[in-house]
Amino acid sequence: MIKVLLVDDHALVRAGFLGLLGREVDIQCVGEASTGEEGLALARSLRPDVMVCDLHLPGISGLEVTRRLVASGSETRVLIVTVQEDGPLPRRLLQAGAHGYVAKACEASEFLRAIRDVARGRKYLSADIAQRLALAPVEADEASPFDALSRREFEIARLLAVGKGNQELAELLSLSPKTVSTHKLRIFEKLGVRDVVTLAQLARRYKLLGESD
Repeated sequence: MIKVLLVDDHALVRAGFLGLLGREVDIQCVGEASTGEEGLALARSLRPDVMVCDLHLPGISGLEVTRRLVASGSETRVLIVTVQEDGPLPRRLLQAGAHGYVAKACEASEFLRAIRDVARGRKYLSADIAQRLALAPVEADEASPFDALSRREFEIARLLAVGKGNQELAELLSLSPKTVSTHKLRIFEKLGVRDVVTLAQLARRYKLLGESD
């Protein structure tokens, strides 16, 4: 039996996933969460085989959830299911250790196949996402300035762009406010921006944010 944990901030989306998984004899949903922090806590206690996780969550993102889960040595594998199919995040997530990435618009059969493949330790990318990743170096008119950021800087830049303050960032990422300020200065320097407003505009231009951010 494949044990699945659902992490999505939309209750209706989780209900849809639950209804779909409930018809499968070899898959069981063992828990659900609406934030990345809740998802990580449940992953520690429930030890699911697969965490089905949205990319854009309130608080820490699916990227940070993936990074923390991998860093903890957990055997739970992450399958990202999101509306965002382009931009730098698919590649960043794979680099962070995610096992799969599929679009929420995919067919139910593909979603279930992705869960089963990821549970077996295989990587799964939907065809459209795989093609975009393969063609990205060829089609890119210019390199993304966000490529110059470290993993930690990348997540902090995303959180700054959606309006998180230094103190909130420190609490979310378990860092000191001073460390956050240091990262912020380096991010501004690397990206060539002077304020958060300009950073947010740049983040949207390079598709770092979701539609609801």
